[in-house]
Amino acid sequence: MTSESKPVYLSDKDLEALGIQPSEVTEAIEAALIAKANGKLHTSPKTAILPGDGRYAMSTLAVGDDGFIVTKQVTVCPENPARGLPAINGAIMVMDAQTGLLRAVLGANWITAIRTAALSMVVARRLADPSAETVAFVGAGVQAHSHLLAFSELFPLKRIRVFGRGKANADKLCSCARDMGLQAETATNAKDVLRDADLVVTSITLDYSIEPFLDARWLKPTAFAAITDACIPWSPNSMTAFKTVIVDDRTQEIESDKPMLPYQQITGDLTELVSGEVDDRAHETPAAFAFRGISLGDYATAVLALRRAVDIRRL
Repeated sequence: MTSESKPVYLSDKDLEALGIQPSEVTEAIEAALIAKANGKLHTSPKTAILPGDGRYAMSTLAVGDDGFIVTKQVTVCPENPARGLPAINGAIMVMDAQTGLLRAVLGANWITAIRTAALSMVVARRLADPSAETVAFVGAGVQAHSHLLAFSELFPLKRIRVFGRGKANADKLCSCARDMGLQAETATNAKDVLRDADLVVTSITLDYSIEPFLDARWLKPTAFAAITDACIPWSPNSMTAFKTVIVDDRTQEIESDKPMLPYQQITGDLTELVSGEVDDRAHETPAAFAFRGISLGDYATAVLALRRAVDIRRL
């Protein structure tokens, strides 16, 4: 695109139609992590505001030496499903890093879903059992579906188990898994859903008034947990059962008003893991990736999608 080009608009539907796979996003994120480690990608911690009524507004910002600025604003609105709307909505702006000119506006829902699962893949491919067959889902919304697709690329899955508040969502996730040739069942209580699970994905609503109902001591010794919900459903007293804990960004975590877990329990962050500062070969289990989402993930995914669209459409 030249300086004279009109800004591109790509809706969530447009982005999904590009056919980008979770593994491709994972590779883009890993490349971005290396760029950050080498001082070629600059990020700021995610900012978040809870304006009330369960709403959760968040923003990210990243600037790359490869020529882009990416900023995202997303709001989680728990009442939206009753209105016939997605619970999460937002937009991403991509700008030229040298001129500040707007290059593209992208829908945020598809990118948020796939980049979150891809972030989990970055860690899972290093810390989870490569022969993992069983995934337990606590929460059956968008992130459960995106993680199911992502983990099916990475592991020889055979079955899923689901525990969530909404029967319709749980049934939908089970149906999706069966369409993929997997066994699927719902669990009636929190302990049963974690039973013998090789992989665990928790993605409940970001509501700090929820009483913790998961205990990490229920996990099998070799389990890996992808915790996308700021550790809200996990009992704080049980978190020491995780012998290795990776967060997305140390700076973001230490500056947060609501830490996910005691800072001394953190083994490392994504940049340290991918750059080799954390030796993944020497990690102990059970292991967890506890994360809020980082601007680097949005940057890598948005730039990948925009470049793919340019290649396909010659925008």
